[in-house]
Amino acid sequence: MNVIQQLEKEQQKKKTPALRAGDTVRVHAKVVEGTRERIQVFEGTVIRVTGGGLRQNFTVRRVTHGVGVERTFMVHSPRIDKIDVLRHGDVRQGRLYYLRGKVGREARIRERRRLVPETQDESAAEPEAVEEEAAEGAETQEA
Repeated sequence: MNVIQQLEKEQQKKKTPALRAGDTVRVHAKVVEGTRERIQVFEGTVIRVTGGGLRQNFTVRRVTHGVGVERTFMVHSPRIDKIDVLRHGDVRQGRLYYLRGKVGREARIRERRRLVPETQDESAAEPEAVEEEAAEGAETQEA
């Protein structure tokens, strides 16, 4: 491992959420105003994720008072306090620039649903029920 890779590994954050285009996120960014530092929350839709490793960044878009605002954040920046993923969007593209031309209901993104594994006892009972239903369906077709 060379020196640059070692320095990058030291500066990376330990835990970062897996971000994809279409996700709705809430980014807590540190803002310096004179001598004071405060945390500003920016909530919107991720329209792109680029780079990798220490250089990974993402762009978040939101519409405020009818004006679209986009901000690009570095994932491993010390200015980012935390990133909360509120929803995972179901999109087909890696870059969602087409959202710039859409307003309101047109700009909505479906939520990605994933199967939640249940306990083993219940999941073992399900295939039997499916087989019974298939057998009943075959009997009704024969009659």
